[in-house]
Amino acid sequence: MSWIDIGSLDDIPLRGARLVKTAVGCIAIFRTAEAELFAASNACPHKGGPLSDGIVHGTRVTCPLHNWVFDLETGEALGEDARVATFPVRVEAGRVLLDATAIARRSAA
Repeated sequence: MSWIDIGSLDDIPLRGARLVKTAVGCIAIFRTAEAELFAASNACPHKGGPLSDGIVHGTRVTCPLHNWVFDLETGEALGEDARVATFPVRVEAGRVLLDATAIARRSAA
């Protein structure tokens, strides 16, 4: 894996998100109330709603447009036949790192 430093962990509020522009589109980095991090495509497959503007609760996010709920671990929409892409993310020395290899694989597909 190749990792991209996208900023300080402190730049992402608890129960919030930060948006990162990539070759595969915008990716939202979510931080839960327990300070866990998840990375997923920012666009809701239903109507393209910006998931980074959604409500983070537990390990889920609710789309701000039509209330679809996505599991941040799997990308699956609860109760719907839809999903968003997820990407590996980690914290190292207070810095948030996103897996560039996974992004490259996604752009090649």
